[in-house]
Order: sequence, then structure tokens, then C-alpha cells
Amino acid sequence: MANKLQGSGHQCLPGTVWALGCVSLCMDISSEIIHSLLPVFLVSVLGAGVQTVGLIEGVAESTAMVVRVFSGALSDRLGKRKLLAVCGYGLGALSKPLFALAAGVGMVFSARFIDRIGKGICGAPRDALVADVTPPEQRGAAYGLRQSLDSVGAFAGPLLAMLLMGMSGGSFRLIFWLAFLPGLLAVLILLLGVREPRSAPEHRSWLLNRQQLQALGGDYWRVLLVGTLFTMARFSEAFLLLRGTDLGLSVTLVSMVMVVMNSAYMLSAYPLGTLGDRIGLRGLLTAGMLVLVGADLCLALAGHLWLVLLGALLWGLHLGMTQGLLATLVAQASPPSLRGTAFGVFGLATGIGLLFASLLAGRLWQSLTPAAAFYGSALLALVALAGFTACGAGRRVSV
Repeated sequence: MANKLQGSGHQCLPGTVWALGCVSLCMDISSEIIHSLLPVFLVSVLGAGVQTVGLIEGVAESTAMVVRVFSGALSDRLGKRKLLAVCGYGLGALSKPLFALAAGVGMVFSARFIDRIGKGICGAPRDALVADVTPPEQRGAAYGLRQSLDSVGAFAGPLLAMLLMGMSGGSFRLIFWLAFLPGLLAVLILLLGVREPRSAPEHRSWLLNRQQLQALGGDYWRVLLVGTLFTMARFSEAFLLLRGTDLGLSVTLVSMVMVVMNSAYMLSAYPLGTLGDRIGLRGLLTAGMLVLVGADLCLALAGHLWLVLLGALLWGLHLGMTQGLLATLVAQASPPSLRGTAFGVFGLATGIGLLFASLLAGRLWQSLTPAAAFYGSALLALVALAGFTACGAGRRVSV
């Protein structure tokens, strides 16, 4: 077994995992070009308030998570995960021109809403497909690889946005138009490069019912509780960008915050996923939450740009230590015939947590101080860590 684990590197992972990672890379370039500039565009061009930014981000992200429930269950019902992934990524790509056309906050809200519906449609089927094609002993590496390639896109997107802002003289709308191109490439890679294993459709209700939820099992529900607690401690990364501008970072350079965050995420997700396959996940998840506390304290206490960048780096490291590992836990704890449903329900619960966190951060930022939002996140991270410890004490959680 030890030799098998040592050989579970990137060369042994299925080609479909690599293709899905490249799809995530291209779509994240498309999305992050826009998202790294969108908070500043909303505040400086369209005149929106910070709490409005928090509302848009929270509703958009939670919408994606809610849609995941239905797309995940539908992928189990149809046995067609790739079809739903194509629909979701296609919708995400088509939403990009709407940002360039937006003349007010309402149009941005609509574009963000459509974009996240697309993400919601593709998310659970894609994550379930990774587990479908990957041996159990390699799933930490597989999810880590997909997350790493995803974060390469999340790294490259803000960097491109920063370069394009300088080259275009700060033309937000031109850059939003250009963001459509990598989104289109993502859909083409998905169509041509992803191979789905044959599976018979499940003959069950189109809607979730009590029997299906019970069939997910106790281990799954404990994993869901852990994931929800972790997400409630982490709000939208839009607030990291606003923290940079709050301390005087120029519009042209504000994307550097996301570049730093995503570089840490990119470099850590795959090796830590592989490490989780070998040593178990509990210690890494615990350390990840402590790293988030450190990130929040850096961002709360920041009086200079270097502390903002350090906080962004730690934030990205936290993501690399937790997100792929939580996906691995969901795959391990759920029955194969309900894997899409499991990822969908998990997405719904964590989406609600993210909405709560983003709305709370916006309220604290606007009513008190920017630092209060990050102190609140640090406190919630400690509460989540205590809940994680309690959940593991006396209960069997497969970590």
C-alpha cells in the first residue's frame, strides 16, 4: 500500500481529471478577470456601497450552491454528469459579456446571478465525476490537482486583469469583453477532452426525498456539519480587494491581492491533497483553520500593504489546506449512486454559510470598521474549529 500511495502522483491520475482541471483553469481565468475588478467597478464607477457588494457576492455565491443541489441530484438521476457540466460552463461563459454592458448595479447583479447559476449547474456533477473516475486512494490528489489547476486560473486571471488595466488605461468594459474568450475555451476543452464512464440512470424521483437524504448516512452528515462550520468562518474574497483599496492600493494594482492569494492556493492544494491521502485529513483541516485565523488578524491589523499581502497569502494557503480535503471527505462518505446529490446538498449548506458570512462582513465593515469584519471572521473560525473538534470527539468522522 505504501508503494501504491507513493506512486499516486500526477502521472497516475486519469486524463479526465486533468481535462476537468484545465476546464476549471480556463473558466477561472475568465471569471477572475472580472471578479478581481468587479468590487472596485461597483464602488468607483457605479457608486455602490460596500454592503451592496457584500449582498451581491453573498447572494451570487449562495445561488450557485443552491442550484448545485438540483444539478447534483439530476446527474444521479440521468447518469449524465458531463452534459450538465457543459450546460453550466456554457451558461457561465455566456454571462461574461453582460458585465461589459452593465450600466447599473441591477445589471451587474443579474450577470453575477446568471454566472453563478452556471457554476451551480456544473459544480456537483463535475466533483462527482472526479470521484467516479478516480481510485479511492488517489482522491485527495485528484481533488487537490483540480483545485491547483483551478487556482492557476484564479492566479492568472487577476494578473491579466492588472496588466490589461495598465495597457487599456483603466477600461473596465473592454477587459470584461476580453474575459469571454477563456470561458469559451473552457467549454471546448470540456466537450472534447472529458470522458464520462458509462452508468445506468437511477430510477428515483426527480426531487430529493426523505429516503434519499437518509441513505446518505451519518458519516456524510457529520462531514456536512464540519464543512458548513468552516464556510461560515470565510466570507467572499471581494473583501480582501476592498481592504487593499482601503489602504491606498491603486485600481491598476488591486488585483495583486488576488494574485498573491491564488498563488498560495495554487501551490498548496495538490501537494496537501496528496499528503492527505497518506497521513489522513484531520490534522491538515485543523491547521487550515488556524491559518485562516492568522490571515484574518493580518488583514484586521494591516496598516501597510505588506500585511494585506501576507493576509492574502495565508488566506490562499488556508484554501489549499481545506477545500480539496473537504471534497475528498464528501466523496468518501457518500454512496456512489448518490454522489452528485451528496455534493449538491453539501454545496447548499456551505452556500448558506457563505451568504451569512458575507452579509455579516459587509455589515461589520460598513457599521463599524473594516478591521471588525476580519476580527469577526477570526472569531467564527475559532468557533468552527471548536465545533470540528467536538464533532470528532466520540463520533466517527472519516478524517
